[in-house]
Amino acid sequence: MPVEKRVDDEVEQAREEVEEDTREETSPPPSKRRHLEEQSDSWKPPSVTTLINPNQFTTSIYHSQIPSLIESNPKSEVILGVDEAGRGPVLGPMVYGIAYCLKSYQSQLKHYGFADSKVLKDEKRQSLFQQMEDPAHELYENVGWATTTMTAKDISSGMLQSTAGTGAYNLNEQAHDTTIALIKQVLAKGVNITEVFVDTVGPPITYQNKLKSLFPGIDIVVTKKADSIYPIVSTASVVAKVTRDLNIQYYNETLPILQNHKLGSGYPSDPNTSKWLNNNVDHIFGWCFGFIRYSWQTAKDSLVKNNAVEVIYEDEVKKRDNGYQDVSDMFEPKAKVKINRFYYTSEDSVNL
Repeated sequence: MPVEKRVDDEVEQAREEVEEDTREETSPPPSKRRHLEEQSDSWKPPSVTTLINPNQFTTSIYHSQIPSLIESNPKSEVILGVDEAGRGPVLGPMVYGIAYCLKSYQSQLKHYGFADSKVLKDEKRQSLFQQMEDPAHELYENVGWATTTMTAKDISSGMLQSTAGTGAYNLNEQAHDTTIALIKQVLAKGVNITEVFVDTVGPPITYQNKLKSLFPGIDIVVTKKADSIYPIVSTASVVAKVTRDLNIQYYNETLPILQNHKLGSGYPSDPNTSKWLNNNVDHIFGWCFGFIRYSWQTAKDSLVKNNAVEVIYEDEVKKRDNGYQDVSDMFEPKAKVKINRFYYTSEDSVNL
């Protein structure tokens, strides 16, 4: 099937899915939203306050409404920027953010002070994001945005998938798939995206070619430091960074096991993060469900350092081609694999 036809089909499918999925994300039950907002007096974006069942730590997607000036000019060219926050930390989510606006509006973003979120102070980032969410502000009617909040639980589950099955779903693949899905979801809303700018920490050319093959009608630029070059990527950077920071703040304030703890930034080099990791290890369960990336070497090393107990896993059942297991297999001795704490270091190559 030609690439163009495949993408058209996928966009149409995404259009149908996004009508259902994002309706749920953008319009959660009022009681749930009130509950989340009442947890703290501080402002939090809807990408945090609309989490459904937050204690399940399930990856979530949020889309803003299409800005009125884009909706009223459906044939006008729209540019879209992509950036992430939280790729390296051992705790908390990795958030992919996108922002989009009319191509003719791009220069105004710089006027408001959008820049690489890492060089902006917290107050400035939050102020910019609040303006984007203020119906009375110019940014609200010009700039659309969306996020995918990839939880630590889901990141680790992908990276630690059994080699006997589909195999590891590495962080780059997860990041690429998340970006592709967000672009498709905006296209499915009928937005006329003509240019996409993506910030990347890996080899840009391979990734750029991959995106061009999927979206042949769109000019795509993938480059390092895009958040300091293109204002629309800077805007996406702010969206991603604020969402991640306030997601962590929300759990720090509301989850009993995390309350009154100084978690730090989540990066392994942060003294507060390191102290929390090493002082709050359960020898059997490790740490808070869903909040820690167990696939990170920092987490593995901390389990070893704190004498995590040995765990024995039964072999996973392998389905046959027809999807059913032979009943006679139920009576065969079950093989067991013993995983000791040294599994959590690079010295041991154990396949789960």
